[in-house]
Amino acid sequence: MKLINDHLAVRARVLPTTGDGFLLLAGETGTWRGPFASAPVQLAARLKALAAGVEAREATVFRAALRPPGEGDEVLAARGLRPARFDLVVQFRTESVQAAMDLRESPAYQELAKTLGGAARRTHEIVADHAGRLGDVDHSRDHRFLFNYFYADDRDVLLQVWEYTAGWFQAKTALPDSALMRPVAGEPADFGLINHASWPTWRTFLPSLLFRPTFRRFVLANFKANGIAAQPIIYRRV
Repeated sequence: MKLINDHLAVRARVLPTTGDGFLLLAGETGTWRGPFASAPVQLAARLKALAAGVEAREATVFRAALRPPGEGDEVLAARGLRPARFDLVVQFRTESVQAAMDLRESPAYQELAKTLGGAARRTHEIVADHAGRLGDVDHSRDHRFLFNYFYADDRDVLLQVWEYTAGWFQAKTALPDSALMRPVAGEPADFGLINHASWPTWRTFLPSLLFRPTFRRFVLANFKANGIAAQPIIYRRV
């Protein structure tokens, strides 16, 4: 791992990972105008209704709102990978990875996946475990939710860089939680890690991404130095 501007580096205050499993289904369905997304409202509502019928510890549907600054378009292009432009995401949390595998085979989930797949230009589906954790993401409140789709040739380096960039977010944006999802063996590897996190309001994080110089000098610089594509999208809960 290369660490750029290491005088700014602070490791994240992490918590022990859990045995939770995750089933994530994302789709490109609407339109993007620059950094702003417009996902079909009726489809989102239909997915929410279907997700309520899937037996899981937690089921949440998200609509994209904004793509903040990221890094690594050239990395994706060199690997022949398409950028993340998912405007609808359905996330299930289960008590184990095996439970997430079993859930994917259930008729209720299959109906949901068929509904999104029939309306989407592209879908991305993974079963994942915990690779890192700052705290469980609270979906009971109307927060602003992040899914950051990471790619790197070396997932171990990616995880090390995440520990420092997450430390920056804790220090500069009071990031309250984060669940780092890692696709298990046999799952698509377009994104080696997907970070899910939240903030209470836009003003708790967005000004730092737009105006704080160390975001580019430390966070984006370290992604670039380590060949990491970081593709963040901010969502609202449906």
